[in-house]
Amino acid sequence: MKEKPLSSERVINLDDQANNLGMGGKLSPDIDENSYKKRMQQRKDIQAERIQIRKTKKGLLIVFTGDGKGKTTASLGMALRTIGHGYKVAIIQFIKGGWTTGEEKAFKNLSSNISWHSLGEGFTWETQDRIRDEQLVQEAWQLAKKYIKNESYKLIILDEINIATKLGYLSSEEIITFLRSLNNRKNHIVLTGRGASDSIINYADLVTEMKLIRHPFKEQGIKAQKCVEY
Repeated sequence: MKEKPLSSERVINLDDQANNLGMGGKLSPDIDENSYKKRMQQRKDIQAERIQIRKTKKGLLIVFTGDGKGKTTASLGMALRTIGHGYKVAIIQFIKGGWTTGEEKAFKNLSSNISWHSLGEGFTWETQDRIRDEQLVQEAWQLAKKYIKNESYKLIILDEINIATKLGYLSSEEIITFLRSLNNRKNHIVLTGRGASDSIINYADLVTEMKLIRHPFKEQGIKAQKCVEY
């Protein structure tokens, strides 16, 4: 039997009801515990229906961008989750590569399901060679496409690829065109790096922007340290 299409009106209505009932705790307007319990039971019932009617699964395009720290770290958290479920992960670093990180050492020791490639040679002011930088980006992109088309890999992380597109070494349109050419893609792809293009953001399924509030390098002159930056 063919499933009925998901009603956007019903989804919006349930979302609105959930927001109106609130998260609970001391944010709730209820004074006595009985009315609070009744409110939370309503919230629970609505949440169950919200989850039940959302049945669609697909390979997601996920973007971590913004000026704040944590973009690569967030993607590696997804990698840890993925290998925990027994799936294979490919990590391709487009700009980084001038040093070995603690994450790379840990993942390679942790699981044989990790394929890690550091194909960059550092920041632009370190390499000082635009031709070489672009060549490395293109090589990384060709490798990335092979992993994306390999159905045995559940998660592909393209670390700092947003920087590569921002610098003009790879076009966002080429990335989107390639992904659109794949039918029924089941794996998840993560793009990290500040300055994600509007076209990538609009095409992605999930976008998180890390906001910089304070940073020890800027405010206190503290250099990059093990366990924090690498």
